[in-house]
Amino acid sequence: MSDSTDQFEQRVFAILPFILLVASTAFDQVLDGVDGVHLAIAGVTALWIGLARNRIPGLAYLAGLLALSGLLIACSPIYGFFVWSGYLAVAFTLPRRWVPAGVLGVAAVTAASQVGGWPAFEFTAWLLYAAVVIANAGVAGTMMVVGARQDDQRRRLEAALRENAGLHQQLMVQAREAGVLDERARMAREIHDTIAQGLIGIVTQIEAAEESPEPRRHLDAAAKLARESLAEARRSVQALRPQPLEEARLPEALATVAEGWSALNGVSASVSTTGDPRPLPVDVEATLLRTAQEALANVAKHASASRVGLTLSYMDEVVTLDVRDDGVGGAAARPGGYGLTSMSERIAGLHGALAIESEPGAGTAVSASVPA
Repeated sequence: MSDSTDQFEQRVFAILPFILLVASTAFDQVLDGVDGVHLAIAGVTALWIGLARNRIPGLAYLAGLLALSGLLIACSPIYGFFVWSGYLAVAFTLPRRWVPAGVLGVAAVTAASQVGGWPAFEFTAWLLYAAVVIANAGVAGTMMVVGARQDDQRRRLEAALRENAGLHQQLMVQAREAGVLDERARMAREIHDTIAQGLIGIVTQIEAAEESPEPRRHLDAAAKLARESLAEARRSVQALRPQPLEEARLPEALATVAEGWSALNGVSASVSTTGDPRPLPVDVEATLLRTAQEALANVAKHASASRVGLTLSYMDEVVTLDVRDDGVGGAAARPGGYGLTSMSERIAGLHGALAIESEPGAGTAVSASVPA
């Protein structure tokens, strides 16, 4: 914005004095007849504007311009149209400390054109001339002060916009870095919920096969777990929904997970739903399903339970999932592994809450609540 504005102003400063000089000369020649002296002075003035501007110090350029303008006013007051452009020279060529002197000089020459030419040696003529000079200087000075302030404000605004753009870029970089960290955390949770849990189940089945009179059943279960874990790993890499949610809603997916877990571990697992089931955002359903899987995995590893109950409750503003077992309890007192940390992070990411109640000999209850 600043560059384009400055370029436009420079073009105006370069072209407008010539236009006003040509117009004033034309009026002079039409009204007063062709005059070679007037034309010569106008030509010298045009050469001065074209050759001296931007090539000599601004104060020297303005002094020469005012001298030539004074000669033109002596030729005809009609050149006052051109003399007005001297204010542009003041604004574009003089340092700020010289602007008041420049404004006064241009006002003096302009006033001569406004009173009909340079005043005669009469007190009243010079008094009128002085009054016009003061009026011109006051108006022009005020306009220049206002213009200078507006220019300063514009430049400060542009500087602020550039600074804001830099801050925006920094925020974008930080957001990308935060996104990378979030994605790493997501992948870590996905790996834990799929590959790690699957490997634990496979190891458990293989160990059971070594001591079982019917090893084939455990080996088949281990192979099934391996296939399911591989499919889940592929889906996690592709950032798709968990496998049980591919073709079913959350209540049905929970029932499928519980049924498979129960068959694998030989522990009864029931699923009940309260409230009016309704579709939920993908991330909400995936989080609740992963929470159920992690809670069941903990029951299989630590609880020695004979029964597990999962309750999914749909309420007006929240959806809750409760997983209760009748095992040995004491889960809240055990050091939290990655599984509990993963559950907490998932629920917190949805602005939900996770609570674990467990007492030795009284089983464990995991309750997850997320906004609906």
